[in-house]
Amino acid sequence: MQKIKTIRSVSKRFKKTASGKFKRKKSNLQHILTKKTTNYKRKIRSKSIVSKSDVSKIKFCLPYI
Repeated sequence: MQKIKTIRSVSKRFKKTASGKFKRKKSNLQHILTKKTTNYKRKIRSKSIVSKSDVSKIKFCLPYI
């Protein structure tokens, strides 16, 4: 039986936590930062947990993690 390929772009964007959930980076922190407030940018810096509806898609893309 063939091995399933890991989708590399997904493996770089998501990490699995010890409890089995997936963490991700929040968006809107790449460019056009001058008009965004400091409090907003600080809030975005923290990691976030992937929603339950998207976990199955990520598990399909990361078969061996």
